Amino acid sequence: MTTDTLPAEAWLSFALAFVGGYGDAAGVVLAKTFTGHVTGSLVLGAIAIAAHEWSALVVHLSAVLLFLAGVISSVLIERALVAWPFLKPLPTVLSIEVILTTTAYLALASRAPRTEIFVVCLSLALGMQNGAFQRTGGISVHTTYLTGMITSLMTAEAKRWQIMSTRGPKLNLLYGIWLAFFVGSAIGAAMAFQFKGAGVLGVTFLLVVILVGRIRARGN
Repeated sequence: MTTDTLPAEAWLSFALAFVGGYGDAAGVVLAKTFTGHVTGSLVLGAIAIAAHEWSALVVHLSAVLLFLAGVISSVLIERALVAWPFLKPLPTVLSIEVILTTTAYLALASRAPRTEIFVVCLSLALGMQNGAFQRTGGISVHTTYLTGMITSLMTAEAKRWQIMSTRGPKLNLLYGIWLAFFVGSAIGAAMAFQFKGAGVLGVTFLLVVILVGRIRARGN
């Protein structure tokens, strides 16, 4: 599968994986917790319990609960929009993400920075994204964390070596999502270190670009 033959949904998965990596890394830098990765936040929560750091525990558990709430919300939104076929679930979720990430920035930019609000908004946004976009190219994908993706990638690679077959388009898609997430994480961390709370606006900008692209694609 070359860059010229990649379907639009593949490019969308790469873009959303970039956003997922960016947002998760920015969350770690700015709030010291994972906003798009339940496993990481649970581990940090367990460490906080062992260290008797109760305020940190609240932040980590909030990230977990709001991420899961975001996943559930995306499913409910999809069901609710059945009655309005002119409204598509993914653009609707992306629009809500734009609002949530902007609110996350404002929470840190206020005179009294509210890290808890930042975590709530960003975790909810990434959870909704994960729930709204789950399949592309005939495979199950995640755009906000990589554990399952890497497992699928390694399993596919092992099978490929066993049968000595060429790499297929599905495997290329997994590689692309993995790379996009990694690059997004690196850039998200760099932006957060450089611009502090304003760095999270990079997520907002990317989401707006993706949303405009989806709307234009529907109009053609």
